[in-house]
Amino acid sequence: MMDLMLDWQRIDTVLLDMDGTLLDLAFDNYFWRELVPRYLARIRGQDHHAVRAEIIDLYAEKQGSLDWYCLDYWDTALKTDLRALKAASSHRIRFLPGARQFLQRLRASGRRMVLVTNAHGAALDLKRSIAGLDRYFDRLVTAHDFGVAKEQPAFWPALQDRLGFDCSAALFVDDSLPVIQAAADFGIGEVVAVRQPDTREPAREVVGYKSVDRIIELSPVAG
Repeated sequence: MMDLMLDWQRIDTVLLDMDGTLLDLAFDNYFWRELVPRYLARIRGQDHHAVRAEIIDLYAEKQGSLDWYCLDYWDTALKTDLRALKAASSHRIRFLPGARQFLQRLRASGRRMVLVTNAHGAALDLKRSIAGLDRYFDRLVTAHDFGVAKEQPAFWPALQDRLGFDCSAALFVDDSLPVIQAAADFGIGEVVAVRQPDTREPAREVVGYKSVDRIIELSPVAG
């Protein structure tokens, strides 16, 4: 495991992922892997396991692309209203342990805070409302605004152009290793991976990057 030491005196901009970094990925995994297949099997009158296998294959075809995160795309592909289904299950949306405390400490430190997510705008709006994310961040940005996912190299110069941050003074935290790799390749000064994005699953091993089980482990010094 790499040394986690961060030079907080140098960091003036903190870019944070949402799902799996701040919010428990258990909600999204439940929604896409369990609820959507079960719901579709019921309305189609088909076997749940067969529908689940079909949908998992469809997900895999789009992984890493913006469509993978796009409610509009999946509404059309699956012929259903995923916004309504998400809203009906929104009571499952919650912060990861320590995440709210981390945001409070980071806000108190005076650093610029930007939420940077691949989530579709409708999913972001639902979660920002449930979790009260606006109170912590200077700006909330979705990759859908740029037409390219965070995994893709083109995302990062577009984000920097819009936000105007200094890469050498920026920290980025995400649970997706392909996204972490893209940010590191672009030159973000500090990148940290979250090892346990889903509280229902064990922490995974992360090699080659600084990493934490919980984002609270990164709590900044003041100033």
